[in-house]
Amino acid sequence: MKTLVIVGCGRLGGIVADAIVKGLLPEYNLVGVYSRSVDKAERMASLMKQYGRKCRVTYSIEELFALKPDYLLEAASPAAMRELALPALRNGTSIVTLSIGAFADDDFYHEVADTAKANGARVYIASGATGGFDVLRTAYLMGNAQANFFNEKGPNGLRGTSVYSDSLHTEQKIVFKGNAEEAIAMFPTRVNVTVAASRASVGPKNMQVTMQSTPDFVGDTQRVEIKNNQVHAVVDVYSATPDIAGWSVVNTLINIVSPIVF
Repeated sequence: MKTLVIVGCGRLGGIVADAIVKGLLPEYNLVGVYSRSVDKAERMASLMKQYGRKCRVTYSIEELFALKPDYLLEAASPAAMRELALPALRNGTSIVTLSIGAFADDDFYHEVADTAKANGARVYIASGATGGFDVLRTAYLMGNAQANFFNEKGPNGLRGTSVYSDSLHTEQKIVFKGNAEEAIAMFPTRVNVTVAASRASVGPKNMQVTMQSTPDFVGDTQRVEIKNNQVHAVVDVYSATPDIAGWSVVNTLINIVSPIVF
């Protein structure tokens, strides 16, 4: 039985907790949770208790690491990932992360890789709301690859950002063009998938990103395209809600322990 802890007890972390109690992850025991919102952590632990499972609410990252978990699911933010990644890996704890935006920083990315290797741990990048990492990686390894990423959101998905304005509710508009590194800097919690796709292929500085706002559009479209001299691949995913990201973590956890990996 693998021990698992969760950082970030919102909607996406909750999908994983539900998968555990429903028997979809029988090889895992959720032993601890941590969240900036203690109420959310307590609700998640209470859910586990209802199904006869002991799960501890922790009040600091250090207290969580003291549980010596095999795996840590990070479902909080790129800032949280930057804070916990190195200590977790030094603890011998492997990480499954959704906040790949933290890896736009080359120095941090390589430090995480070196620390994981030195401590016999791994970092698993969940596909989140996109996919096709295997195709992206393969096309990149073949050489001479170019890649771009298109993201479509509704105006409400851009509230609280520097590009939001009331005019977005009446006109379709390109609100951002740049590379993945620039995109995650402008939208720290909304375009993690661009960094994930770039790390699987051409890198954050070379992945060109376009973000479009469309009136009355609900959900997200994520379209990544890669070309080389022999291959042209397009991975196009629409999701009405963020739930696909939580389920991608469930799939990653299954693959970790499965004798056959998809």
